[in-house]
Amino acid sequence: MSDPRPAPDVVHGRLDGIRDDALRLAERLGADMVAVSEARDASNVDDEHDPEGSTIAFERSQLEAIRRSTLERAAEATSALARLDAGTYGLCARCGQPIAAARLDARPMAALCLSCAS
Repeated sequence: MSDPRPAPDVVHGRLDGIRDDALRLAERLGADMVAVSEARDASNVDDEHDPEGSTIAFERSQLEAIRRSTLERAAEATSALARLDAGTYGLCARCGQPIAAARLDARPMAALCLSCAS
C-alpha cells in the first residue's frame, strides 16, 4: 500500500507559500495600521466620543490582533519547514507517533497528532 502523503518537495512548497502569504499579509496590515494612525493625526475628529462608530484606537487594535495572528501562522510554517528539513515532519512532537495524513492535509503546520492536540 502506498503512503498517501505528498512528496517532501510538495510539502515544502506548500509551507513556503503559507509562510510567504502570511508575511505579506502582516506587512500590509502593518501599513494599514500606519495609515490609520496618520489619518487620526491628520484629523481633528474626537474619535473617542464619536457616536457613529468604532474608535480609531479600536480599529488599530483589531488590525494588530490580526497581524499578530498572521505572524504566528508564519512562525508555525517556519517551524514546520524546520521539521521537514530535520526529517521529523509528520511525527507528533509530543508522542512521536505519525500525524494522520488527513490532519497534515488540513493543517500542514500541525506539530501534534490529533490525540495529543486534544
